[in-house]
Amino acid sequence: MKGSFSLSGVLMDLLNQTHYPAELVVSAGKIQAIRPFSPSPGQVLPYILPGFIDSHVHIESSLLVPSEFARLAVVHGTVATVSDPHEIANVCGVKGVDFMIENGMTVPFKFNFGAPSCVPATVFETAGAAVDAAEVEELLSRPEIRYLSEMMNFPGVLNGEEEVMKKIKAALRLGKPVDGHAPGLRGDLAGKYIRPEWLGSGEGRMESGVGSPEKGEASRATIISTDHECFTAEEALDKLRLGMKIQIREGSAAKNFDALIDLLHDWPEQMMFCSDDKHPDSLLLGHINQLCARAVAKGIDVYKVLRAACVNPVLHYKLDVGLLNVGDCADFILVKDLKDFGVLSTYINGELVAENQKSKIKSTESGTVNNFSCSPKTKEVFKTEYTGDKTIPVIEALDGQLITNRLDLSPKTADNQIVSDTENDVLKIVVVNRYQEAPVARAFIKGFGLKQGALASSVAHDSHNIVAVGVDDESLARAINLVIAEKGGLSAVSHSREMVLGLPVAGLMSNRDGYEMAAAYTAIDKMTKAELGSILASPFMTLSFMALLVIPHLKLSDKGLFDGDGFTYVE
Repeated sequence: MKGSFSLSGVLMDLLNQTHYPAELVVSAGKIQAIRPFSPSPGQVLPYILPGFIDSHVHIESSLLVPSEFARLAVVHGTVATVSDPHEIANVCGVKGVDFMIENGMTVPFKFNFGAPSCVPATVFETAGAAVDAAEVEELLSRPEIRYLSEMMNFPGVLNGEEEVMKKIKAALRLGKPVDGHAPGLRGDLAGKYIRPEWLGSGEGRMESGVGSPEKGEASRATIISTDHECFTAEEALDKLRLGMKIQIREGSAAKNFDALIDLLHDWPEQMMFCSDDKHPDSLLLGHINQLCARAVAKGIDVYKVLRAACVNPVLHYKLDVGLLNVGDCADFILVKDLKDFGVLSTYINGELVAENQKSKIKSTESGTVNNFSCSPKTKEVFKTEYTGDKTIPVIEALDGQLITNRLDLSPKTADNQIVSDTENDVLKIVVVNRYQEAPVARAFIKGFGLKQGALASSVAHDSHNIVAVGVDDESLARAINLVIAEKGGLSAVSHSREMVLGLPVAGLMSNRDGYEMAAAYTAIDKMTKAELGSILASPFMTLSFMALLVIPHLKLSDKGLFDGDGFTYVE
C-alpha cells in the first residue's frame, strides 16, 4: 500500500489541451482527487506532466539489465518503456525474455515487453535460439506481454509466409498490437505490408483516431500499426496516410529526429518518440525529455509534443500508465519549465523514484543467462586471400544511420593478401560465430577511421555473434579474444593497451551498477576515438549494426557478405 500525500503545481491536461494550478491528492498509488489551487502572490509552481514513455527501445542495447536501466531513466522523467526483448531472445530464446520480465519486476518501473516476432531475424546468419509461432502465441497470451514486437520480415509479410501469418493472426486474436519494421518501404508495397492481402476483411483491427479525409485514408484498418525505421519525411508521410503510427527515433546510432519532427505539426495523434537503441553514457545525459526540449525549440506546440511523449504510447499499446486523471495510477513528473523540461521529481504508482537528478531506485543483485561456445582465435584465421579482382565490395558505415552503402573499391594488397588500407579508411571487418566453431566471415568497411588497433563486440544485431573492425589481423585477434575470455563484451586494443567491458548477461548486458557501467563505457568509447582514431560519434553502437541484415544495403553475417536489397549473399 502506497502512502498518502498531496502536491501542487500547474497541471498539464494534455487531452483537453489546457493547464491550470491544481492540487493532486495521491493515495494507494492512485490519483484520488484533483482540486483547483490558488498560488500565493509570486509563488512559482512546477509543471505536473504525465511521465515520459519510450515507445520503442531494446533495453539490452543500454548494456544494462532492466533494473539498472530504470535507475538511470527515471532521473529524466521516464516512467515506462515499450520494450522489444528480441536481442536476448536471439541469444537465449524464451528463457531470455523471461529473464527480462523477471528482472524488470524487481524495481518500480513500468516495462512493457513484447513477444519477439523474428527470432532468428533471418536464415542467413547463425543465432543462438529460435522462437516459433507456437512460442510467440504462448508469450502473447501472457498479460505482461503487451504486443507483437517489430515484424522485420517484411518479405515474409508480403509473401504470406506461414510462420509470419501465424504470429500476426495470434496477436490479432488476442487483441494485441503488431509493431512494424520496414525501412524504405513505400507506396503499394507499404500498403500491403500494413494491411496484408492474405488477411480477410473480418480479421483486421480498426485503429481509432487515424487520419481524416484531408489527410488520406480516414479510419483505415491497420494491422502492422507502427514503424520506427523511417529516415525521410516522405517515407513517414506515406505510412502516416496509410494509418500507421510513426515513432520518431533518436538513439545512440540512428538519429531521425531532424528528418521527421516537422510532421508532428500535422499528425500529433499518430506520432511517438523512441530511442530504439541507447548506450549507457547517452542515457546518463537524458532520454525522452531531450526530444521534448528539441521539439519545442523548433516551434512545435507543447501539447502536441507532450502528446507524442506521454499520451500516444499509452493509448496505442493500452498501457497501465496514468495520464493525470482521477483514478489513474499516480505516474507523473514535475518539471521546472516547458522549455528545457528539467525534471525535478518522478513518481511511479505514487512512489517517489527520482528527485533533484538523483535516482531513488536502489541497485539490486541480478543473475545471469548466457549462450556462448567459442574458442580463442589466431590471427591466421582473419587472412583474406587476394584473388586478382580489380575491385572489392566495401561496406560504407554512415554516422547516425543504420543503413549502409555499397562501395566498389580497389583493394590494398600485401603478400597476396587483401589488407586494411588506413590511408583511405578501408579496414577489415570480421564476424565470428559465438555459438559454435565455424569459419570466420571477412569483408572490408569504410567509415570507422581507425589508425591503429581494433574494436570488437558481442553486441551484433540481431544474432549477436562477435563483430570486429581492425587495422591488422593481430589486433583483430587480440580484441576478439578479450571478448571470448569474458563470454561476451566490448573490447578495444591499441599498440600499447587493451580495454574490455564484460557483458555476462547473454553477452549483451552487464549486471553491474548502471552508473559504474556508464562511466566504464565512456572510458572505452574515449579510447576508440582518442587512441584508435575512430571518427564516429558512437563507434560501438555503429559496429553493432554492421551485421544487421534486415537493414540495407550491405552487411556482414557470420556466413558471409550480404546484400540487403536483394536479400542474398554477395557472390
